[in-house]
Amino acid sequence: MITLLTIFFLQFTDKVGAERVCLSPTAMEMREARGIAIDSLDYEVSPIYLDSVQALGASVLHTSRWMNGATVQASEEVMEVIEACEFVESVEKTRGDEEMRLLGEAVNVGEAVNVGEAVNVDEAGEQLDQLNLLPLHQAGYKGRGIRIGMADGGFYRANALLSMPQEQCLGYADLTDDEEDMFSSIGDHGTMCLSTIMATQDNYTGAATEAEYYLFRTEEEYTESPKEIDNWVAAIEMADSMGLHIVSTSLGYTTFDDAQMNFQYADMDGRISRGAQAAVIAARKGMLLVVAAGNDGNNSWHYLSTPADADSVLTVGAVDVDGQIAAFSSYGPSADGRVKPEVCAMGRGTSIIHPENENITRGNGTSFACPLIAGMAACLWSALPDATNMEIRERIICSADRYTQPHEQYGYGIPDAWMAYTQTTTAIPSMQMKEPSPARKFIQNGQLYILYNDEIYNLLGFLVFSERR
Repeated sequence: MITLLTIFFLQFTDKVGAERVCLSPTAMEMREARGIAIDSLDYEVSPIYLDSVQALGASVLHTSRWMNGATVQASEEVMEVIEACEFVESVEKTRGDEEMRLLGEAVNVGEAVNVGEAVNVDEAGEQLDQLNLLPLHQAGYKGRGIRIGMADGGFYRANALLSMPQEQCLGYADLTDDEEDMFSSIGDHGTMCLSTIMATQDNYTGAATEAEYYLFRTEEEYTESPKEIDNWVAAIEMADSMGLHIVSTSLGYTTFDDAQMNFQYADMDGRISRGAQAAVIAARKGMLLVVAAGNDGNNSWHYLSTPADADSVLTVGAVDVDGQIAAFSSYGPSADGRVKPEVCAMGRGTSIIHPENENITRGNGTSFACPLIAGMAACLWSALPDATNMEIRERIICSADRYTQPHEQYGYGIPDAWMAYTQTTTAIPSMQMKEPSPARKFIQNGQLYILYNDEIYNLLGFLVFSERR
């Protein structure tokens, strides 16, 4: 048994006395190249308010400049005093102080994961073949110059495995209050996810082995609570400050140890949870977030989780080697009717590196499909370095095999990395004519398209359907 302290999220009314966040030179270069201006979200939380909160008896665990708040630890009595302060907009209890079992019900989105015996290493490339990623590798695009963040649970031995390119690790941060070291044996889910992107050994290669990576532990091992969402938000803000291109998130949240904190499916609209709100902000700041859809396809919850519900991320479902949907892969759409997941990758029978012995083995879960898409995105972005995050996202979606007929579990389907790279932008002809243009816009499955001369284009100008073919 362990005793947990009460955790709250405080939202403040303004940012009095706040200073601009320190963005790394890389982050500033990315912002300038894409014309992303500094705004109020790039200013820290008010230090005056943080000092006041601590003076009243609360301990600040981490802050959120995007949500203008802080995750704090305090007693109920102290929090009543803090809540009455005029600079406090709202208070939300995010984890109780009840006693929990040492190994509680809390799991991340990899709950469906089971890891088998070592497999035939000749089969380890199937997951890359399914995405048609090898041609990009052969063309020399393996993620070089792209920085990937991994937000997950424990990273057992990720700092010691010979199959991992340790020199490409940019660092790590633990946003939880777990006592165990993030590289200890208490959790290995993050390491297995990381291996699908970065690991290299005989007859095994990850999806983007030349990328650089940063590790964030945001998932707490012993509980499931909304505090973990705020841990994740803090990690995403750090990723923004450091100038990471992509963050792969094999986590998701729906229900919690305290049922009063549970989400409902109606909340999965991309606007309710702080995780979904932060995901949208991250996209506006230039990052591409890739998020596992979840493993609730066979469960009573059934639908996707948050932050997978955000409208600017790539949400990833799971298929098997034959491209058939894994029954456990969570269903879309989002609560407001958008296509979810966007794409799928191999999440049933995925080849991974086991951190205990570095054997190639198999695992199941959208957790493993997610980093495969993140790795694909890294390779594509390294091939198209001037592209924006949303252009990379759109290219991946447009290359998927069900693009014109999305499905509640497949989404737009399995993307094709080479097609996403080589697809030629077909500009819509100039409309400078005396008569009104015949072009018109329409919305289908939550996406905006343009119809011109019996041909359908997406907003990037890609031709997606033609009656002439």
